[in-house]
Amino acid sequence: MPVVEAPFNLTIPRGQFVAFLGPSGCGKTTLMRMVGGLDTPSGGLILLEGASVGGPDRRRGMVFQSYSSFPWLTVEQNVLFGMKYRKDMLPAEKRERAVHYLKLVGLGAFGKSYPARISGGMRQRVAIARTLAAGSEVLLMDEPFGALDAQLREELQVELRRIQMEDAKTVIFVTHDVEEAVFLADRVIVFSPRPASIRADIDITARLGAARDLELRDSAEFFRIRTEILHMLRHAPAMGG
Repeated sequence: MPVVEAPFNLTIPRGQFVAFLGPSGCGKTTLMRMVGGLDTPSGGLILLEGASVGGPDRRRGMVFQSYSSFPWLTVEQNVLFGMKYRKDMLPAEKRERAVHYLKLVGLGAFGKSYPARISGGMRQRVAIARTLAAGSEVLLMDEPFGALDAQLREELQVELRRIQMEDAKTVIFVTHDVEEAVFLADRVIVFSPRPASIRADIDITARLGAARDLELRDSAEFFRIRTEILHMLRHAPAMGG
């Protein structure tokens, strides 16, 4: 397993699904927020296709753990809201795009429903559809399935992997769940405790392949990777050590 030493340097190719793993408080979410333009780095640079990242824009969309739907809007209207400030599309084009992404996340029949009438997992799919429809090239996800029950979490993991492969989006996914990271990601970045550095950069696709289904979780190689990462996290040096 290749181990990367400081200084901190990370390049993510277009269309890759990358998971950030590490101890609580190590800076995973802060780094992702910096990529999204919500926080400003105290040093160094964050570049998107060679250009320095400034404030938030629609090229980088974020999905949080909480269900960020507007309860007074229908599911379709929630998705349309993500395109509210797009001046390059006519209203009919926006609606066509909203319908497309609702179908992509499996909510094609729920466009006229209100968030209160659908499940938590479906509301999370609405948030994903809204971000994709907005035209985001990079999807930033901060433990989006953390509040869901185990079965629903597995279902959405499979769905997210399918969507990402079909739509060829770049994804940065923050999680504390090692199995979730290994199942979803093309690549897992393991961080040390604060002050954070990259302990390992693991090419999951090279070892498991790109196609993922729930049976993969029972494979010997899946367990091998999971055990390697757990061992790394358990034996991380103490803060200040």
